[in-house]
Amino acid sequence: MAQKPSIPKGTRDFSPTEMVRRNYIFDTIKSVFQLYGYLPIETPAMENLSTLLGKYGEEGDKLLFKILNSGDYISKVPNPKIQNPKTSEITSFISEKGLRFDLTVPFARYVVQHRNDITFPFKRYQIQPVWRSDRPQKGRYREFFQCDVDVIGSKSLLNEVELIQIINDVFSRLSINCTIKINNRKVLAGIVEYIGEIEKFTSITVAIDKLDKIGIDNVKQELSLVGVSEKAIRQLSSILDFEGDMNENVVYLGKFFESVEIGKEGINEVKKVLSYLDGLNLSSKVEFDLTLARGLNYYTGAIIEVVASDVQIGSICGGGRYDDLTGIFGLPDVSGVGVSFGADRIYDVMLEKNLFPEGAQETTQVMFVNFGEKEQKYCLPFTHQLRSSGINAELFPEPAKLKKQMNYANNKNIPFVVLVGDNEMKGNYLTVKNMNSGEQKQMSLEEIISQF
Repeated sequence: MAQKPSIPKGTRDFSPTEMVRRNYIFDTIKSVFQLYGYLPIETPAMENLSTLLGKYGEEGDKLLFKILNSGDYISKVPNPKIQNPKTSEITSFISEKGLRFDLTVPFARYVVQHRNDITFPFKRYQIQPVWRSDRPQKGRYREFFQCDVDVIGSKSLLNEVELIQIINDVFSRLSINCTIKINNRKVLAGIVEYIGEIEKFTSITVAIDKLDKIGIDNVKQELSLVGVSEKAIRQLSSILDFEGDMNENVVYLGKFFESVEIGKEGINEVKKVLSYLDGLNLSSKVEFDLTLARGLNYYTGAIIEVVASDVQIGSICGGGRYDDLTGIFGLPDVSGVGVSFGADRIYDVMLEKNLFPEGAQETTQVMFVNFGEKEQKYCLPFTHQLRSSGINAELFPEPAKLKKQMNYANNKNIPFVVLVGDNEMKGNYLTVKNMNSGEQKQMSLEEIISQF
């Protein structure tokens, strides 16, 4: 008995309708990127593990998909380790490559490797799939696309402002109501220094980043388990519990940072970004969110996250400032900032809210019915002329029953069907049927082209 085919959990096939909708998202995002002067690049699906490991924190490293070496990889493992195998100890012997976890680290590697061929500040966008060995659930997949936009080689906060404008423009064009949340890792570092737990910075930010998902009590428990003192946990809770508008939050935090330089620097950066945004009249809501931490280790300054206002699905875009990611690869002191749009979650939001335009489901605009050999030869030049005019057209490939051909057009959401029989060929006209209204009328090919 043949084995029933399947695909790995957390991955998906995409139908033609889904692909047309996805391409609508990609094309919209790409058009905004280009509007701001960003250029495209691509990097390989797999990278050396030495490039990937240690860039995403301990939890991120666990989610990396590792690729087994080619050939007899077991022979490379020392015998003592085979007798008592431990994954962490034998991985380096059997796997040297992994699927990329995101597009930012490969981008940093790209910049270092091609630094003599690019002009700084370098503004790039990249739309490609990434892979994470995560538990599949709604809005979370093991294979998914990211749409990244970054500028590297400039420390100007105008770059953060421009990225927020890009986010606003993308979601405005896609008709998604959203909230753009901003924070700064220096602010978080200032808080951690204020409560006297500098050495626990990573553990604290990872816990804070889960606040919306697990609640304050579980965050406290997690902090206690990693050795944060009860006094520090109480101080942190009182800071996180403060309720006020964006400006009140900034003023409130400033009081704690009078003698904490890194916190003061972070607050000043937040203030400056907000002051630039004040005069832009963005349609999206922008808020300063102190609990926003984003668990990736390489962020050093501004951090940004976007959530849909009326769909519970997690963040649909996020990113931040990384001051020395390229330093890991031998090019120090090159600051960058970028955000990543989660195309798959955006798709789910648009599907749930019915935001895809009708045209996003159409592939063919005009289909010619096939009545036989004579009619085929007559119609072929017409389909050619329509395509030459930029109109998607097709001729049904065989003279099947009319009902079958019309069902085909309906199933493909083709809006117009052209019927050509003896009368049409003698009278030198085309009968065009509007598949939505059912109306039929006689038209010339020029009139069809003009209509589109």
